[in-house]
Amino acid sequence: MRDLTGQSILVTGGARRIGRAIALRLHREGAQVLIHYGTSEEEARRTAEECGGAPLFRANLGSVEAIGAMFGEIEAQVGRLDGLVNNAARFAGVAALEMTEADWDSIHAVNLKAVFFCAQQAALLMRKNAGGEGRIVNISSMGAYLTWPEHVHYCASKAGVVSLTRSLAKALAPGITVNSVAPGVVPFEESEDPRIVAMAAATPAGRAGTGEEIAEGVVYFLKASGFVTGQVLQVDGGLGLR
Repeated sequence: MRDLTGQSILVTGGARRIGRAIALRLHREGAQVLIHYGTSEEEARRTAEECGGAPLFRANLGSVEAIGAMFGEIEAQVGRLDGLVNNAARFAGVAALEMTEADWDSIHAVNLKAVFFCAQQAALLMRKNAGGEGRIVNISSMGAYLTWPEHVHYCASKAGVVSLTRSLAKALAPGITVNSVAPGVVPFEESEDPRIVAMAAATPAGRAGTGEEIAEGVVYFLKASGFVTGQVLQVDGGLGLR
């Protein structure tokens, strides 16, 4: 498998939660971690410090212009990009019959549109590498496969990430691989929420997952050969089994 030592890898939403776990794991693998954040500046600085003083890039991923500017900064400051982990996402519950256009657009702007445009800009940088090689890992969700009636817009956005992953794997081949990790129940501050507790109990593994376990899946795809592309790894404790 590929060695990540010295590889420049951007993690969007890398300040908190799963993104933080991924950033810390990549640092332990020897990668040069680049951390994007939106509003969580304090957490981003703390994570960056724990990643050996990783460079920080602030951007509103709801803006395609801001995404382009961020990748311009990465090229200017770092000079190259070897990997992208599209982790940043929004999650909100809204009843389907009460959902507004603004509710829908807020979720899709970051969860799907930004995933595409970050991948696009990352690929343009990666094609400047020797052999035009690079690795993109999109964080989807088991919401892409399960039915969560209070999160219709979220589920749709994450199903879009799965489809986007497969299409981009063809569009960016052969030098750049595109894969996805679909987490199951991975709680953080909401770990005591009765709904989360119930979902975790219903998981065949009998428990919730951890950010570190999601990071394991991400690292696999970043290290894998170019023969592994267009795949989705469900790291869900068996939640999706029916």
